[in-house]
Amino acid sequence: MLYAILCYHDEALVNSWTKEEDDAVLAKRRVVTQELEARGKLGPVARLMPTTAATTVRNGREGLVIDGPFAETKEQLLGFYLVDCANLDEAIEAARQLGKDETGTFEIRPICYFASGAQPAEDQST
Repeated sequence: MLYAILCYHDEALVNSWTKEEDDAVLAKRRVVTQELEARGKLGPVARLMPTTAATTVRNGREGLVIDGPFAETKEQLLGFYLVDCANLDEAIEAARQLGKDETGTFEIRPICYFASGAQPAEDQST
């Protein structure tokens, strides 16, 4: 089963880190991703550009395209890891290791493909 591990954090705090602080966080995570990669469990990993680079499309009667994410939260989505895990428990352990000794939030969501010809994953939430 594929899972997305979504990384949320206070964007202003993360952007205030020095290059050395940021490199240290990424180095700790690299240990986890290298282990996942060695087991063939790691898919794409992405760090999103700042929310100031975002564009939001709000659907409705007239629709609206606006600059920025306009999220009403303190933490923003900053990036994600795509992992292939046997079950949710394995994905939870990966998220725990990625965020070990850090603040922020890691949200885990199962992935289903909706591309032409792709087979949807079985629902393993029960």
